[in-house]
Amino acid sequence: MTTLLPTTTAGSLPKPAWLAQPETLWSPWRLEGDDLITGKQDALRLAVDDQRQAGIDIVGDGEQTRQHFVTTFIEHLDGVDFEQRETVRIRNRYDASVPTVVGAVSRPAPVFVDDARFLRAQTRQPIKWTLPGPMTMIDTLYDAHYRSREKLAWEFACILNEEARELEAVGVDIIQFDEPAFNVFFDEANDWGIATLERAAQGLKAKTAVHICYGYGIKANTDWKKTLGSAWRQYEQTFPNLQASTIDIVSLECQNSRVPMDLIELIRGKTVMVGAIDVATDRVETPEEVADTLRNALRFVDADKLYPATNCGMAPLSRGVAQGKLHALAAGAAIVRAEVSA
Repeated sequence: MTTLLPTTTAGSLPKPAWLAQPETLWSPWRLEGDDLITGKQDALRLAVDDQRQAGIDIVGDGEQTRQHFVTTFIEHLDGVDFEQRETVRIRNRYDASVPTVVGAVSRPAPVFVDDARFLRAQTRQPIKWTLPGPMTMIDTLYDAHYRSREKLAWEFACILNEEARELEAVGVDIIQFDEPAFNVFFDEANDWGIATLERAAQGLKAKTAVHICYGYGIKANTDWKKTLGSAWRQYEQTFPNLQASTIDIVSLECQNSRVPMDLIELIRGKTVMVGAIDVATDRVETPEEVADTLRNALRFVDADKLYPATNCGMAPLSRGVAQGKLHALAAGAAIVRAEVSA
């Protein structure tokens, strides 16, 4: 990126009401067949236009063509049975009914490549595509085959690398892996989680990012966050090893997240996507509030390595609120960009 403080989103944006139920995660599609294919593409075009009008620099698809950031990828893989379900503890936080790994996992065909090609055709701006990370994938399944979280993570890492290489080939500039599991399973993340993430990104010329989020602003997540105390220092458990990793960009929540900003010092040298938009509230930040968050972050990351972003995805928000937050993000970044340039 040649733009100073280029803005971007962590991932999802609200889906239009004619495609899925608004303000609802994992809502069923309201269209079928060819109408669904066309509807997804129309929604993707709207997401690009919303970002463009707001002044966002690095454009994403808003995850308009998928229902869930993990399971939509997994459902395209062999070796996973969505009819055979078990209840497991997700992120060590809440129980959920999940599909079962019943055999060797593999990717019979590309999953998001056609969608990414369509996104690339909509804009000349840099584009970013999100994929689930290996640890978060295994934490969203019941494993009746490998019976080893580490072994299954390595298998998923190889599959993700296949997909990432093809995304790069159709013009994706930044490939982001979402790893909320890094905020929960610290020992596993350090023992082999970061290594499997590096395997997923192996050989890529595109920039690579890891988004270590605390989750959407849904009740299960906000209730969990209340148990974390006044200062969330979880990032310091994994940041030293991430700083030494081959991943280019680290994305974290900074707006109203109670994350001590000085933890960014632990990844000095990495590019940092600083979450300056709170996705757990309908209140739209002012540009000055965004600017304050970015100024604070600049004490610990050089300006040429700071990407202003959202804390997490905005799928549960209304489209109007999300649009307001995108505009605030761009306007706040513009304030600080002018200050740094001066």
